[in-house]
Amino acid sequence: MMAIHSTAIIDPKAQLDSSVEVGAYSIIGPNVRIDAGTKIGPHVVIEGHTTIGKDNQFFQFSSIGAAPQDKKYAGEPTLLEIGDRNVVREFCTFNLGTVQDGGVTRVGSDNWIMAYVHIAHDCHVGNRTIFANNAALAGHVHIGDWVILGGFSNVHQFCKIGAHAMVGMSTSLTQDVPPFVILNGNPAAAHGINIEGLKRRGFSREQISAIRQAYKTLYKSGLTLDEAKAELDKEIAAQTAEIAEHISSFRQFLDTSTRGIVR
Repeated sequence: MMAIHSTAIIDPKAQLDSSVEVGAYSIIGPNVRIDAGTKIGPHVVIEGHTTIGKDNQFFQFSSIGAAPQDKKYAGEPTLLEIGDRNVVREFCTFNLGTVQDGGVTRVGSDNWIMAYVHIAHDCHVGNRTIFANNAALAGHVHIGDWVILGGFSNVHQFCKIGAHAMVGMSTSLTQDVPPFVILNGNPAAAHGINIEGLKRRGFSREQISAIRQAYKTLYKSGLTLDEAKAELDKEIAAQTAEIAEHISSFRQFLDTSTRGIVR
């Protein structure tokens, strides 16, 4: 049986699993679906065409699924999709997508989202990320798995951050960040790879060494971007498949960047 506080307002058309908990004064709109085990704290508003998976926890005063902050938005039935086992702390704002992009904002699973985080329209957030307090994503931002954003960091629209990257607090990003890279400052600058994070996630010494060499090729060799790509291709060819896959992800990111790489 659902544990619904008597002051909560839930539209009859909303679809909530019988195990969902909803706290005092929370409001849930007609096009919302929430799966098993999810807990909605007090004073949370969930609206729009929003789908929420299993075992999430939303703390008080968050706004989930509101209209995008985009002047082109004209009320189209765009989406917000949230996966499983996310923790969303106080005063967070997640917006719907827009038809100018894919029409959907996505947040994956097992993410740790601290207070006052903003995830704008059409953002795609992977799995197992950590967003510290007041981190903010403008529209159309893509965040890979295991990314860490420091407090008060902010990301310009259409930027991409590759898996396992780490962004220091109060950093403003206007370009793309390759996988594995640590950076901070204003303007943002790279400061090596996320070695401790990779160790914790089971990367071998050989894999980390190869990733570090790929970083040096891009950032420390003095090569142009095209020259660095060619050198990375040689490094990939010289490695075993187990190691080459990680350098390949680093190399492929360079080809898919549209805003340029932070260097």
